[in-house]
Amino acid sequence: MKDTLIIAEAGVNHNGDLDTAKKLIDAAAAANVDLVKFQTFKAETIASKEAKKADYQTENIGDSSDSQYNMLKKLELSEDQHQELIKYCKEKNIEFFSTAFDNEGLDYLNSLGFSQFKVPSGELTNYPYLKKLATFKKPVILSTGMASMTEIRAAVEVLCSEGLTLNDLTVLHCNTEYPTPMEDVNLLAMKNIADELGVAIGYSDHTLGIEVPTAAVALGATVIEKHFTLDRNLPGPDHRASLEPDELIAMVKSIRNIDKAISGSGIKEPSKSESKNKEVARKSIHLNKSLTKGSFLKENDLLALRPGSGISPMEWNNILGKELRRNLDAFSLLKWEDLK
Repeated sequence: MKDTLIIAEAGVNHNGDLDTAKKLIDAAAAANVDLVKFQTFKAETIASKEAKKADYQTENIGDSSDSQYNMLKKLELSEDQHQELIKYCKEKNIEFFSTAFDNEGLDYLNSLGFSQFKVPSGELTNYPYLKKLATFKKPVILSTGMASMTEIRAAVEVLCSEGLTLNDLTVLHCNTEYPTPMEDVNLLAMKNIADELGVAIGYSDHTLGIEVPTAAVALGATVIEKHFTLDRNLPGPDHRASLEPDELIAMVKSIRNIDKAISGSGIKEPSKSESKNKEVARKSIHLNKSLTKGSFLKENDLLALRPGSGISPMEWNNILGKELRRNLDAFSLLKWEDLK
C-alpha cells in the first residue's frame, strides 16, 4: 500500500517575502512532507478591482481595505522568485509544487516540468481552465470546496472529455471556510465522492488541529493537503487556519502511523508482535483442589488460571468426566497426558 501523499500548503503565507517563503520550505522539509505548495497567480487574472474580500480574509488580515485585488497583488510571486524557490527546494530535498489560477499560470507550471497538477476549489467551475489543464495529459488533484456533487461531476466530465481518465484523478473533499467549524467538516462526504465517481479520494483541510486529516487517512484519503505557517498570529488571509511548524511535524507523524495501521491484510489473525503474549495473557485449565489418581473430574474441581500453556478453557466440557492418570496437587496445570 502506497503512503499518503502529504502536501504542505504554504500558499500565500509567505506574505510576499522571499525569505519567509524559504523559511516555510525549511519547516516543510523538517516535517518530511512530500510536497510544499505555493500559489502561482497574477492579481489581475484572478479578481477584478471591484471584487471584495471574503469575510474570513477581512477578519484575518485586519486592514481597512475590502479589495481582493489589493490583497492578492501583495502576495504574488514573480517568475524570478519561483525559480529561486525551486532551487531552494532542491537544496532542501523537497519537491516544489504550486497551484495556478489561470491558463497562463497552467502553461508556466507545465513549462517547469510538473508531473501533476492541483486544481484549487475556486477553479472547479472554470471551464476554460479545466479544458486547458486536461490537454497536458498529466494526473490532476481536484479540490471541491463549496461544491455540490453535480458540480464535481461536471468538472470531472470536462477533464475526461479532453483525454484524462478517472485513474488520472484524485478528488479532494474540502470545505472553504478558514478555519472550518468541526460541525461543517462532513468527512463522510469524501467516501460519497469515491462511491459516486469511482475516483481516488483525499482531503484538503482547513480545520484547526490535526485530528481531522488523520481521520481522513483512516477513511481512505490518499492525499492530504494542509495549510501551514511560521506563526498563526501573522497578518494574512490564511495564517489563522494553518498549522505551525511543530504541529505540521505532529500531523505527518500521525498520518504515517495511520498509513502503517491500515496497511495490513485486513484478515483478523494474531500479529507477529502479539503472538508471544498469548501464553502470558490467556488461561489454561488448572485443578481447583488436590486430587488422586483415578478421580473423575467434576465442575468444581477445575478453574481457569494463567498461563495459557496448557489445555484451553474452551475444552472445559470435554474435560468433565475424564479420569486422572496420576495424583495432582491443587492449582496444578492440567495436561492431556494427565487424563485417560
